[in-house]
Amino acid sequence: MKAFPATARKATVVAALAVAAGLLAGCGSSPSPSAQPTATVTVTVTAPATSRAPANSPAPPAGPAACPTRALTVSVGAGNGAAGSTYYPIEFTNSSGTTCSLYGYPGVSFVTASGTQVGAAATEDPTYPRILVTLAPGSTVHAEMRITDAQNYPPSICDPASAAQLRIFPPGQTSALYVGTTAMGCSNTSVQILSVQTVQPGS
Repeated sequence: MKAFPATARKATVVAALAVAAGLLAGCGSSPSPSAQPTATVTVTVTAPATSRAPANSPAPPAGPAACPTRALTVSVGAGNGAAGSTYYPIEFTNSSGTTCSLYGYPGVSFVTASGTQVGAAATEDPTYPRILVTLAPGSTVHAEMRITDAQNYPPSICDPASAAQLRIFPPGQTSALYVGTTAMGCSNTSVQILSVQTVQPGS
C-alpha cells in the first residue's frame, strides 16, 4: 500500500502435474513495471470480518501464543516510490493486554467496498525469512507491502478496477482487518499488483 499446496498414483501422472504446474507459473508472470504509481492509501481501520485466509504457513517456533485478529489493530504507513512501485509498511499493534506473537506473512488483497476481491492476492516476497516476532501490549511491528502501479499494464491485459479497501489477514488467522484505500487494481489475476514481506520487529 502484497496479495497472497496432491498425491499421484503413477509416475506418468506426477510428470503431467509437474508440466502443468510449470505452465501455470509461466502464466502468472507479468511485465516489469516502469512508471511511478498513483495509488493513494489511507489508514482508516474498520472492524474485523470472517473470511478465507491464505494457505497455511509452517508452524512457528516455541514462544507466546499467536496474536488473534481481535487483539490487533492495523494501519498502513507512508509510502516510498521506486521503479514503478510504492512500498508501504503494514503496521500491526497489539491492542490487547496480553503478550502475543506473529510469524510469517500476512495475507493481503484489494477488495471493493462490499468486500469482493479485486485481482490476485499478494505474493510472498522472500526478502526476509520468517521469524517469531513478539508483541507486548501496545507494541507495534510491521510487514513491508509493495503495490505496483496498475497503469504500467495495458488496460486490455490489466482489466483495471477500483479498490476501496485493503483486506489484511494477520499471519495464521482467518479473520481479516480492513484499511481504506483509493488504489487501482487489475481484475486479471494473472497480473500481480501486490506483494508482501514477512512480519518484522519495529514500526
